[in-house]
Amino acid sequence: MSFKVLLAALAILCGAGPVLAQGTRPAPPPAPSAPASGLIDLNSASRDDLMSLDGIGEVRADAIIRARPFKAKTELVERRLIPEALYEKIADKVMARPVPAAPAPRPAQPAPKRT
Repeated sequence: MSFKVLLAALAILCGAGPVLAQGTRPAPPPAPSAPASGLIDLNSASRDDLMSLDGIGEVRADAIIRARPFKAKTELVERRLIPEALYEKIADKVMARPVPAAPAPRPAQPAPKRT
């Protein structure tokens, strides 16, 4: 076995991608898109976090918390929690991350029979 073949096999086993003729590697595949950091999640934000948004005071923050969960941030306007003009100001600062589904209830175990 030649030295180059041995190096190529070792590189594959170590997880290294193919090396191009110029000695550079191809670009890695794009990472899955993560939620943008710094956004306030409407489904989990505290009252104080919501109140840090322009135009959201105690009353609106409490209304948002009571109206949870949200499937989309546009529901703020659709449910008439805030006016559209205010939504346009804060739309780029909020998100509505899906709420994890509750696990399905387990079927009840029958009680052992006594004889």
